[in-house]
Amino acid sequence: MYAMVCTRPDLAQAVSQVCKFMSKPGKHHWEAVKWIFRYLKGTTGHGIMFSSEKGNPSVVGYVDSDYVGDMDDRRSTTGYVFTLAGGPICWKSSVQSIVAMSTTEAEYMAVAEAAKEALWLTGLVKELGVEQGGVQLHCDSQSAIYLAKNQVYHARTKHIDVRFHKIRELLTTGQILLEKVHTSENAADMLTKPVTSDKFKHCLDLLHVSQC
Repeated sequence: MYAMVCTRPDLAQAVSQVCKFMSKPGKHHWEAVKWIFRYLKGTTGHGIMFSSEKGNPSVVGYVDSDYVGDMDDRRSTTGYVFTLAGGPICWKSSVQSIVAMSTTEAEYMAVAEAAKEALWLTGLVKELGVEQGGVQLHCDSQSAIYLAKNQVYHARTKHIDVRFHKIRELLTTGQILLEKVHTSENAADMLTKPVTSDKFKHCLDLLHVSQC
């Protein structure tokens, strides 16, 4: 848990999954934990690499969602990661608080959650002397981006809680710059669901998490 919170974003999704069964773990849950320890043993030298080559470092975010990934209560998973100077400084993988009724809604709620973290990080880097403009937030859902930028209510989206529409105000003021990114280039994809080993390694490369 300590490694996942502090230095290893690659553990976030796996640890988040097994933590749900801490109160009453079964045999297959212990097997999953053993797989995580095997992965840790094989990657003890991995760490976050920051680059000093960028003359004007700024916070950049990636956000994604896995629709109804939780088989127990059918809730979706939110995953986001923010980088500064090429390396991740903040990440999260957690089950959403309510059940989403569509992929668009799940992605939209994930974007709203990531936007709140982006605001806090903007204030943090400002205190450190970093001039941060609007935070670039990369999302691979075109429909969620369209919903965030379009103020019109639709029959399929009018049930979405008003607190998630804060993202619209942030886009209007320029505090958040929501941009489309291809799924294959979305580093937050590994935080929402199990992915192939090639995709997992590519996500780590995007975040500059590698052998030190």
